[in-house]
Amino acid sequence: MADIDNKDQAEMDPADMEDVEEVEEEETGEDENSKARQLTVQMMQNPQILAALQERLDGLNGSPSGYMESLPKVVKRRVNALKNLQVKCAHIEAKFYEEVHELERKYAALYQPLFDKRSDIVKAAYEPTDEECEWKADEEEELTVSKQDEMKEKAKLEEEKKDEEKEDPKGIPEFWLTVFKNVDLLSDMLQEHDEPILKHLQDIKVKFSDPGQPMSFTLEFHFEANDFFTNTVLTKTYKMRSEPDETDPFSFDGPEIMCCTGCTIEWTKGKNVTLKTIKKKQKHKGRGTVRTVTKTVPNDSFFNFFTPPEVPESGELDEDSEAVLAADFEIGHFIRERIVPRAVLYFTGEAIEDDDDDYDEEGEEADDEEGEEEADEENDPDYDPKKDAAPPAECKQQ
Repeated sequence: MADIDNKDQAEMDPADMEDVEEVEEEETGEDENSKARQLTVQMMQNPQILAALQERLDGLNGSPSGYMESLPKVVKRRVNALKNLQVKCAHIEAKFYEEVHELERKYAALYQPLFDKRSDIVKAAYEPTDEECEWKADEEEELTVSKQDEMKEKAKLEEEKKDEEKEDPKGIPEFWLTVFKNVDLLSDMLQEHDEPILKHLQDIKVKFSDPGQPMSFTLEFHFEANDFFTNTVLTKTYKMRSEPDETDPFSFDGPEIMCCTGCTIEWTKGKNVTLKTIKKKQKHKGRGTVRTVTKTVPNDSFFNFFTPPEVPESGELDEDSEAVLAADFEIGHFIRERIVPRAVLYFTGEAIEDDDDDYDEEGEEADDEEGEEEADEENDPDYDPKKDAAPPAECKQQ
């Protein structure tokens, strides 16, 4: 750590060095713990020190500890034997995940009739019976009889008013669009011009690869006839691998998505929301005349989801493509694992509340820890809040 400090102080701005030195002089003769704490605060507020420290920590990631280097050769030899056992464990784990995939395929066939009925209700192909519509609320949700009667009467009046204004809606309008808008991961992808199209989305299905075929799954987005494209189904296929990397077997942590392929959307002329037309003025260098040029450029849209970056045979991608693919894989996995199986709960928001509860618990714990730290500082007789105050942040354009 001393090496990092010396190196960082050498690279620091002289003014910053003077601030640190002044702190050291002022604190001479005070309690050592308090001195060290305040010096640490000053250093950790310096972005150059933080960057250098992070760089050093990144370099240590995955590197062998000094303890291993100090072991006798005979002990190192036995550790190597343990590593070979670990590699065999990774291969067994890979087989485990392959069998899990087979189980997923088996149970997907059992779920599908229920999902098909869900789709029929959503798109008004089937009207559920009174018995199927019965739903007993949780005890917390149950209201007093008088309150229920009051709400029923109010609902009846509202329904009568709606009936006068328009016909009864068919199925569950905008079911999947509402699901998408309720989930942050998906709503971030949506643009205003995507919403009229997604109102025509009737179902999302997951299809697994056939037995004996490489591990993969396909997301199928089923649309009713619309004015935007002629496709009835848009697809996205994710190919996976469940085997340890020979060059780094210890990094294996279950199946990983190797690549994905989208589909060609047959857009109606003038309806392609993934492209936009812009007008740009150009000035002639010699004559000085100005002309207006019309260009077609990519446009932000959910439907770019169906044209992911292609992975070259070398497997090497630039940073931007890697980031896009990483986000794409996360979205595909989330749709398969959460959205399709629990769509109605994301429509009503109940699944969102469950997710929020998980995050709230973590946030409360963090708040408690911060509160304890603040209490410790207030009880410290040497604590000076002015010295802990962070300097004004500089706004820089990225």
